Amino acid sequence: MSNQPTSAAEARARVTELARAARICMLTTIALDGRQVSRPMGLQEAEFDGDLWFFAYADSAKVRQLRVNPEVNVAFADQKHHAWVSISGTATEGFDRARAERLWNPLLKAWFPDGLDTPGLTLIKVHASSAEYWDSPSSTVVNLLGYAKAAVTGQPPEVGENHEVTF
Repeated sequence: MSNQPTSAAEARARVTELARAARICMLTTIALDGRQVSRPMGLQEAEFDGDLWFFAYADSAKVRQLRVNPEVNVAFADQKHHAWVSISGTATEGFDRARAERLWNPLLKAWFPDGLDTPGLTLIKVHASSAEYWDSPSSTVVNLLGYAKAAVTGQPPEVGENHEVTF
């Protein structure tokens, strides 16, 4: 069965579903010297309107970078489900206690030992402008057979579906 979306709304919902399933991503910002810098982040929430939320320290390099250049990329890889998502958007930073309470997960105490009262705690909101995803409904064995066939025939393997989405 195909995961081919039949509407833009379904494609956006699929991006959200894939991001939620992966949970851990690489957030890429632009350093002050122009280099791209990526680091792992844990997704707290992905709304259907395309907003992604992360906890961070207000004085961290990533927050300083997005204050200067708010254009970011968030990339998810879910190898278990053979799916990948790349989301481009604009990031903003600020602490909203009510939202932080809704997003808080006790596991975050490993990074923020005083919980929501951790000094310098802030939220990063990434508002997606576009996304691209690759979704392979096949199992690892089927994918490996496809790669083997491609090696023998010289034709690229069929590894699933690729879609671009505008938010």
